[in-house]
Amino acid sequence: MRIFRNIQDCCDFRKPVVTIGTFDGVHRGHEVVLSALNDIARNTGGESVVITLWPHPRAVLQPEGGNIRILSTLNEKVMLLEQKGIDNLLVLPFTRELASLSPEEFLRFYLVEKIKVRSLVVGFDHQFGKNREGDIAFLRYFAAQNSIDVYQPDAHLVDGQKVSSTLIRKLLEQGQVEQANTFLGYAYPLTGKVTGGSRIGRTIGFPTANIEPEDPLKLVPAGGVYAVTVLADGMWRQGMLNIGWRPTINDNALNQTIEVHIFDYDQDLYGKNLTLAFHFRLRDEMKFSNVQELKQQLERDAMHTRLLLASVNMKQ
Repeated sequence: MRIFRNIQDCCDFRKPVVTIGTFDGVHRGHEVVLSALNDIARNTGGESVVITLWPHPRAVLQPEGGNIRILSTLNEKVMLLEQKGIDNLLVLPFTRELASLSPEEFLRFYLVEKIKVRSLVVGFDHQFGKNREGDIAFLRYFAAQNSIDVYQPDAHLVDGQKVSSTLIRKLLEQGQVEQANTFLGYAYPLTGKVTGGSRIGRTIGFPTANIEPEDPLKLVPAGGVYAVTVLADGMWRQGMLNIGWRPTINDNALNQTIEVHIFDYDQDLYGKNLTLAFHFRLRDEMKFSNVQELKQQLERDAMHTRLLLASVNMKQ
């Protein structure tokens, strides 16, 4: 997959078949659009082109809100799109200036003049341009005036629900990682650097690595204990993870922590990057009367986690 970071760096495409979107999460709903994109490109002898926006539009337009949480970092999005067999990815820097363009201005400059689009594929709820005024009706009108074919696949339903990034965010915020993974089509990932910790876990037989997410806007699932797999030293390993405030150890914690214990592994990870994949939620975070009670619960959690992860593909 060729990656372009600026419209000036491209766009010598052969019969380009284009789709535009944020593609946060690159989930099963997006997969319907991407599959149609690839099929049309293959059938017309063209190239598939995904135009995505970065940073997330809401992070630019509503920074004071501070509540946008993304499902995919840019690195994750690139990797996921490449796995879908996309030929070309154009990452448009999202700015207020770009957001101020009318739908017609955006289409004419980027798709007609620069990319010379032949076919356009859009999702069931696609809107774009200033104030999101560009909808499917406008697209069809503009396309007819410029000899562009427009395709709109039906919405993808899972368990009777339309798959959307908003729905997946809500599920993760509630700790429902299994359901979120069903809509994503893969185990929800989180990558971050290992930072220094209190090392108390090591004294009770459960050394942990504290994780600082690589992107501060990355959505961290609801607090609690999870069964996860961990990519460490180039190999996927089983582990259990706690998101929370460590009330048994520190009753006055000011910041939430993400701590992972990797089974059968005791190497120094300080300063290294780890990628986590969330598979199951075991329980809420709990406060125990003493460290011994905490240790006993962790032993039960470890046994439960190993049973749950026994069926998980460790090659990922």
